[in-house]
Amino acid sequence: MLKILVQSVFLDSNMALLQPFFSDKFLSQALYISRINSSPRRAIIINTKRTGTVAYLHQPPQKLYVSGQAKKRGTNCHAVADQVGGEVKQSGGSTAEAIKSVDDVVPYDWTEEWYPLYLAKNIPEDAPLGLTVFDKQLVLYRDGTGELRCFEDRCPHRLAKLSEGQLLDGRLECLYHGWQFEGDGRCVKIPQLPANASIPRSACAKKYEVIDSQGVVWVWMSHKTPPKPEKIPWFENFARPGFKDTSTIHELPYDHSILLENLMDPAHVPISHDRTDFTAKREDATALFFKLTERTGRGFAGWWGRESDQSTPNYVPNFLRFEAPCVLQNNREIIDKNGETHYFSGLFLCRPSGQGKSMLIVRFGSTRKPSGLLKIIPQWFLHQNSSKVFEQDMGFLSSQNEFLMKAKVPTKVLYLNLKSSDVWVAEYRRWMDRVGHGMPYYIGYSTISLPKVPAVIEQAPAGFVANLSASQPAKGGIGTMHAPNFANRYFRHVIHCPDCRTTVKAFEAWKNALSAVALVSTALAILASGKQWKALLLFSTSLCLVGIHGCSTVIAMNTTNFIRTHRRA
Repeated sequence: MLKILVQSVFLDSNMALLQPFFSDKFLSQALYISRINSSPRRAIIINTKRTGTVAYLHQPPQKLYVSGQAKKRGTNCHAVADQVGGEVKQSGGSTAEAIKSVDDVVPYDWTEEWYPLYLAKNIPEDAPLGLTVFDKQLVLYRDGTGELRCFEDRCPHRLAKLSEGQLLDGRLECLYHGWQFEGDGRCVKIPQLPANASIPRSACAKKYEVIDSQGVVWVWMSHKTPPKPEKIPWFENFARPGFKDTSTIHELPYDHSILLENLMDPAHVPISHDRTDFTAKREDATALFFKLTERTGRGFAGWWGRESDQSTPNYVPNFLRFEAPCVLQNNREIIDKNGETHYFSGLFLCRPSGQGKSMLIVRFGSTRKPSGLLKIIPQWFLHQNSSKVFEQDMGFLSSQNEFLMKAKVPTKVLYLNLKSSDVWVAEYRRWMDRVGHGMPYYIGYSTISLPKVPAVIEQAPAGFVANLSASQPAKGGIGTMHAPNFANRYFRHVIHCPDCRTTVKAFEAWKNALSAVALVSTALAILASGKQWKALLLFSTSLCLVGIHGCSTVIAMNTTNFIRTHRRA
C-alpha cells in the first residue's frame, strides 16, 4: 500500500516509504522450533511480561510457542520470532483474565475518540451521506448554511435511515413520513400531526459532534463525555507553506486492523506490487532496520529504512507514527542539492466501518513542487492507480481476515513475525492488548475479544440494493454497469470521489457523441459518390473509433478491478 505515495505525489527513487524496513540477524539466532507430537491443536493465550524498555526488540527470543501437527517430512508450525515469557495458559481462561495479566494495560474507551469520517471536499452538497464507525450508523450532511451536521442514522419515528432522506431548506427530511430535523437534532415538522398539536420532545435525532480539521471531517463518538478538541490529530507537514497533497477515499472488505497491518508493512511492497510502476521491483526485497523511539497508551513511533541504506552519506530514514485510534503516518525530510529541505508525508486514516469492513482516507503530500509528468498527469489516473494497488492486496487480506475470525486465537499463535520485517505489526497487536478492553472487538498479540453480536447477514437483496443506492454520495449510482459489490472499484472509490465520477460521466458522454458521429460519417461515406469524400468520411469514422476506444479505456480504468496475471519466473 505504501507505494501509492510515488504515484500520488513525487516519484522520487530515494523515497524510503517504498523501501523495506528493519533488520537484525535473524534466521540462525531468532527461531527456535521444536517438533511436537501429532496431538490435536490447542488454542492458547500467552501472557507476556514487559521489560519496560525497547531493548527486547533486538534480542533473540527466550521462548517460542509452536502449534500444529508433526508431519512425516516436516513440522507444520505457527510461531513468532520475538521475545515472549511468562505463563502459558490454555484458552479455557477468560479473555478478561488474560488482559489483566498484561502489565501495561491502559485506560481506553473507543467512544471517547475522534474518528476520520470523510474528506470535507467530497461531502455532497445536495444529499445526506450514510457512514459507520464500528457498528454505529451515522448520517453526515451540510445544512442550509453549509455547516456540518451528524446524527445517528435512524429516524425516531419508525427507524428508517435518515441517510436515505433528502435536504429541504437546509433541513434533513426522512423520506418515509416526511419528518424534518434541524441541525441540532430537533424535529420541527411532522406532516401527520394536527395543526394545533405540538411536536413531542422525544422526536429528535441523536446528534454527534463533528469538526473539519485540515480537510478531514472527524466525529466524536461519545455521548457521555464532551468532545476533546485537543485529541484531534494535527499533522504538522500539512500545515507547512507550499504543502500540496493528493487525497483519496477507499472502502475495503476487511477489518481496519488488517488494513493497518498492511500499511505498516513496507516489506510486502516489492513483492505484492512488483512492476505496478518502476518503483516497486521484487529484486529490491531486502532486510530492513528499525528503531522504536516511543511506546505509549496512544500508540508508538520509530525510524525505519533499508538496512543497506544506513551507510549512505546524509541518509535520513523514514519516521512512522501510529496514533490511536486509527491514524498512521510516515514522514520524511530530504535536503536537495541547493540545501533546501523538502517535507514529505504519507498519511493513512483507517476508520473501522463494521465487522470485516473499513474505510481508508489516503493523503500523500509534499512541499516539493511537482515536476515533469506530474504537472500534466490527471487526478483520475493517480486515483485509479491507487485503487489498483489496493486490489493487488485485497485477495490475501480478505482471506487473512476470514482466517483470523475462524481461528479465534491471538496473532501470537498464528503469525510467524520476523524481526527483519514485521516489528511494527507485532507492536500494533501489542497495542491492541493494552487497549482492547475498551473496544467493541479486537484481536491482539496475546489476547482476543471477538464480536458478541455477529455481523448482520442481509436476507433481502432487493432491499439491500435500494438501501445501498440511497446511502451513497451519488444517489441512484447503481446501474447495470456498476453492480453493488464492494469488491468493485466503482463502489470502493469512484462513488466517493467527485473528480472520478465526473471523469466517468464525461468520458461516457464523449463516447456516446463519438459513436453518433461515427455512425453518421459512415452512412454518409456509403452515400457519397466522390472518392475523396468517401475517403474523408471514412477517415473521420476511423478517428471517432480511436476516440471511442480511448474513452472506453478510461472508463474501464476507473470502474474495472485489476486482475493479477500470474507468470512463471
